[in-house]
Amino acid sequence: MLRVLTITNFVIVDHLELDFESGFSALTGETGAGKSILIDALSLALGARAESNPVRVGQSKSEITAEFDLANVADARRWLTENELADDDANVCLFRRVIDAGGRSKAFINGSSVTLSQMRDLGEKLVDIHGQHEHQTLLRRDAQLALLDDYADNTSARTAVAAAYAQWSELANIRATRQDNEAAIAREFEELTWHIRELEKLNFTPARWEETLAEQRRLANAASLISVAENAISGLSEEDNSVIGIVDDLAHEVGNAVDADPALRDIHHLMTTASVELGEAVSSLRHYLRKLEVDPARLADCDREISAVMEMARKFRIEPAWIPDYLQQKRDRLTSLGGGQSLDDLITKESAAEAAYRELAKKLTRTRQSAAKTFSAEITKSLQELAMPGGRFAVEFVPREPGASGLEGCEFLVAAHEGQTLGPLAKIASGGELSRVSLAIQLMSSARGGVATMIFDEVDSGIGGRVAEVVGRLLRRLGEKPGAKSGGSDAKHQVLAVTHLPQVAACAVHQFQVAKGASDGVVTTNIVLLSRKARVEEIARMLGGMTITATTRKHAEEMLAGAAKRA
Repeated sequence: MLRVLTITNFVIVDHLELDFESGFSALTGETGAGKSILIDALSLALGARAESNPVRVGQSKSEITAEFDLANVADARRWLTENELADDDANVCLFRRVIDAGGRSKAFINGSSVTLSQMRDLGEKLVDIHGQHEHQTLLRRDAQLALLDDYADNTSARTAVAAAYAQWSELANIRATRQDNEAAIAREFEELTWHIRELEKLNFTPARWEETLAEQRRLANAASLISVAENAISGLSEEDNSVIGIVDDLAHEVGNAVDADPALRDIHHLMTTASVELGEAVSSLRHYLRKLEVDPARLADCDREISAVMEMARKFRIEPAWIPDYLQQKRDRLTSLGGGQSLDDLITKESAAEAAYRELAKKLTRTRQSAAKTFSAEITKSLQELAMPGGRFAVEFVPREPGASGLEGCEFLVAAHEGQTLGPLAKIASGGELSRVSLAIQLMSSARGGVATMIFDEVDSGIGGRVAEVVGRLLRRLGEKPGAKSGGSDAKHQVLAVTHLPQVAACAVHQFQVAKGASDGVVTTNIVLLSRKARVEEIARMLGGMTITATTRKHAEEMLAGAAKRA
């Protein structure tokens, strides 16, 4: 649930810090005052992309922070833990978005830098925002099918269908390519297979190649290396005037002189150390000689291996080091053409993939058809409440070619009043009726969903009078329902609605007023939580416009009292 929203230098907002509670809150104000600024700011805090630069004129950056209480949102806590973003207090989450005047932005969750995609991923688990133009999206068939799938909780089933369709499509493309170019592909198969076999026989790896080159150099120069080592051993330790003997004698003389002058002690130590290290060098040279031998047979093997690699590299016009990558390219190409399988094998695999897809798709179809019945019944019931007596809603399925979303599309049908034939939503419903159908779907989907915070941005556009009062009561009722993922606790939904209708605002438990003002020629917007007395004045303004009379105040008082009584 959203607890605190802080906005700084955003559009025409200087600084705002708003505290929120559970239940239904209304956001009201005069036209043009900036009622939707709060929604826009929260959307950015949750990872939305800025359509234009939101930084207040004359400022270097805009900053928005949103604090959420996660006590009853297990999904969000789990997400934070999995992404190593959980705070010390697991029940609190802080979103922060900073956008500079140049349009660059930074995003943070609990103080850690994150991507906008991560922000959106977590935000979707916390807030559901319904815009005032959603009824336009509702006219698209793909959006209608997505709504039905959301209602039916078909996310995993639809993902499985999409994956099965992708596998079937890939095999179908491979089979079609093979079938259309059978002769040419057969020749390419043969050539690829031969190339791969020849390359694999090299058993080439960069490490093995470097080791072979080093061994070949050593074996090719074995005789001279032996001579060098033997001469070094002889000169250091075996000749009459060997280097080690001379150093030892000199060290002994210097050692005898240490008593006469202690300053020679360090020099004596260095000379003694040099003698020891020369002795170790002799030992290492003898060990080296024992391992080093002239091996013409092994040298010939190395020469043949190097020659084979160089010949293959020349044949394919590549550097030896590129052989592994080149081999993988050949393998990938062979796989793309069916992996050397016969056309019959490809047809069999394609048929199996198609069968697996159709089985999953038919199961998804049955789930959709079952959900469509209760979906239609619930929407029809809501339409009655929204002053559409006799109104009916239904879902009609339309078969279509197999695709990632299944074997069918759907179309929403509506009859706006008694006696009217069901017809496509786009053709039957008027603007006001379409708004009510959209609102009914949004309210129902929100009530069923697991998101604790729901925001409605002027979704009551196009309605008024008694219907507006019904909408207000429905929003209040929605705010009083326990959160779907509250784990059995008494935690309520949180509903925030931007509205211009007094009937809706009167039903709210809390009401915020948006007001625009000017100081020194600078226009700013402010948002305040209204007291009961201030709510009467605001609702009276919404009822009567600029001139507020005792009658409009009385009417406003009655509306607030009536809403509280019906709660």
